[in-house]
Amino acid sequence: MALALTACGRLTVMPPPEGEPVILKPADFLTTWTDADGGTITLKKDGTFVADKICVGHRWDEGLAWSGTGTWKQGSNKEESFLHVTFDEPHPVGVDPADPDEFVRETDGYTALKDGRILKLWTAVGDPDNDCPNCVLTSPAS
Repeated sequence: MALALTACGRLTVMPPPEGEPVILKPADFLTTWTDADGGTITLKKDGTFVADKICVGHRWDEGLAWSGTGTWKQGSNKEESFLHVTFDEPHPVGVDPADPDEFVRETDGYTALKDGRILKLWTAVGDPDNDCPNCVLTSPAS
């Protein structure tokens, strides 16, 4: 869940995209997922991925789309599945006071949803005070 302060300063929970939480089978992940801007991430059976300008969970002042290769893992609880991706190459995004040369940002995980027949992976991105956009990936097999 993404949290945001409303204009009047109260803390609110920002809603996820349309859909219901779903538990995905491992084979459901093995496809190319696409975001609204045409970014893609292809998840492979060997636990690796290839991403091309894919939206990721991040802060508002960090890059909006990441490309590269890496590894992925799935997880689940009793209600929904999750996807975590780790890029092989670091994505520097600012200055860490402890190491002023580079600060590397990890992506947030994606949560699985099903909206009718459409499978989605989503995460909140950006500045929660600026309409709290969501990154939504859809599967062509949906």
